[in-house]
Amino acid sequence: MTENHTTTQTGSPVGSDAHSLTSGPDGATALHDRYLVEKLAQFNRERIPERIVHAKGGGAFGEFVVTGDVTAYTKAAVFQPGASTRTVQRFSSVAGEQGSPDTWRDVRGFSVKFYTTEGNYDIVGNNTPVFFIRDGIKFPDFIHSQKRLPGSGLRDADMQWDFWTLSPESAHQVTYLMGDRGLPRSWRTMPGYGSHTYQWINAAGERFWVKYHFHALQGNEEMHGAEAERIAGEDADYYRRDLYEAIERGDFPAWKVSVQVMPYEDAKTYRFNPFDLTKVWPHSDYPLIEVGVHTLTENPENFFAQIEQAAFSPANTVPGIDISPDKMLMARVFSYPDAQRYRVGTNYNELPVNAPVAPVHNYSQDGAGRHGYKAASAPVYAPNSFGGPSASAAAAGEGSWESDGALTRAAATLHAEDDDFGQAGTLYREVYDDAAKERFLDTIAGAVGGVTRDDIRERAIQYWTNVDSELGVALRARLEAGFASADQAERWGSDLIRECHAGHPRDRATTRARTTEHTRNDSTEAPSNQAQA
Repeated sequence: MTENHTTTQTGSPVGSDAHSLTSGPDGATALHDRYLVEKLAQFNRERIPERIVHAKGGGAFGEFVVTGDVTAYTKAAVFQPGASTRTVQRFSSVAGEQGSPDTWRDVRGFSVKFYTTEGNYDIVGNNTPVFFIRDGIKFPDFIHSQKRLPGSGLRDADMQWDFWTLSPESAHQVTYLMGDRGLPRSWRTMPGYGSHTYQWINAAGERFWVKYHFHALQGNEEMHGAEAERIAGEDADYYRRDLYEAIERGDFPAWKVSVQVMPYEDAKTYRFNPFDLTKVWPHSDYPLIEVGVHTLTENPENFFAQIEQAAFSPANTVPGIDISPDKMLMARVFSYPDAQRYRVGTNYNELPVNAPVAPVHNYSQDGAGRHGYKAASAPVYAPNSFGGPSASAAAAGEGSWESDGALTRAAATLHAEDDDFGQAGTLYREVYDDAAKERFLDTIAGAVGGVTRDDIRERAIQYWTNVDSELGVALRARLEAGFASADQAERWGSDLIRECHAGHPRDRATTRARTTEHTRNDSTEAPSNQAQA
C-alpha cells in the first residue's frame, strides 16, 4: 500500500507541512525552500478573474429529456423524440460581485449547457424574456452605469437612472426588474428564457425562428423587499445554499422546456421586430410548444472546477440550430468566448466541465493550458493530403437569412407596432394586480428617491409616465410627499436601493406568484399584444 505522504506538485515528498526552512529556529527564511515558494505561489493564483457580469452564482448538473415532438422544426439531435442529454446549469446575479448577497434585487442569469452527441449547445439567458438594450455596442456602457463610480467605488443612482432614461428601450426590462420578478424566492422557483430569437432548421432545410421558455415545475415564487434585505444581511449565499441542499436531500428541481415557433417568412411583416431583445412575442400569435423537461440531479464535486470554470456561450450551437439577426445576440457570439479566453484561459474548452462528449477534430494547437494533443503524424493545416478532417456544410446544418442592405450604423427597421414603452405598459397595467402595482410603486419611488440630480429625477418620472400615465402621476406625488431623498429612502430600509438592488421597503409575507400571461405560467390567456413569459 502506497503511503500518503505530502508531495510537491511534481510528486516529490516534502519534509514538513508546518515549518518553513530557516537559518536556525529563529533565523531568516530561506528562499530556496522550494515547497514554501511553490505553495505560496500556487495560493496567489487560486482565483481567476471573476466575470464582469454574472459574477455571483451557483449551479448543478442534470438531464434534459425530450417529451414532445419538434422534428418538424429542427433536426438537432438534442431535441429529437426520446433523446436524453446530460447538462450543466449555472444561475447567477447580473450586477453584483462575487461576494454580493444573492437576494439583492437583480435580473438572474439562467444558463444551460447541453452535452449533445453533435457538440455542446448552450442556452445563455435570464429569468426575464427581455433585456435592457437591443444592440451590443451599448452593453459596456450599460454595465458601467450599474457598477461602481471610479472615484468613490460606490454604486450611484444618478448614473443608473441617467443611462436608463436616456435609453428608453430599457423600460420593459426595468418594469420586470422593479416588479416581483426582481426578487425570486430561489433559483428553483423562477423561470428561465433564452430571451433572444434563435433559428431552427429541420431535416428538409426549412427555417424557423424560435424563443425558449423554461417554466419551473415547482411553481414561481418570489419574496418582497424587507425579507430580501433581511436575508441579504443574514446569509449572502441564500440561493446557492438552497439549491445545493435541495439536491442533496433528493428534491430535484425541474423545468418544463417549451418554444415559441415563428415561420421564417412571418418575421418580415410581423407587427413587432421579432429580433428585438426588448420585446416578447404574444402567445396568442405563437403559442408554446412542449419540448421536454430539464431536471437538476447532481451537485458539483468541486465548485471551482465545475461551476466557476464552466464557460457558457451563445456561440455554441449544433446542427439544426443557429442564431438570428438579433444585434445583441450577434455581439454576444463574439464577446462570450472572448471573455472566457481571458478569464479561464485560451484552452478553456479542454477543461472537463466544458469539454464536449462529441469528438473534436480541427487544426487548433498550442496556447496556454493546452494538455490534449494529436499524434505527431497528424496534419496541422488544411487543406492537406494526409487524411486530416475536412469541413462539411451538410453536416454543419447552418442557418441563414437574407440581407441586401448597405453597411450602415442604424437602428433596426421598425415594424408596425414597435415602440419602447408599449409592452412595458401592458405588463404594468394588465399583468400586475393591485398589490403588485403597490409594491412596484414603492420600489421605484425608493429607487428614484436615491437620485440627487433634479434633471435626471425629472426624466425618471417622465420615463414611468411613458410606461403608464397614472403611474407617473403617482410616482411624482410620492416623491413630492417626501419619500424622495437618499436619507429618507434609507430610513425606509432601502439602503440597498442606493446599491441598485432596492426592494419593497415594508415587510409583507411571501406571495406565490399568480398566473399571468407576461410573468407566470401558461394557463391563462392575456392581452393579445403581450406574451406569456
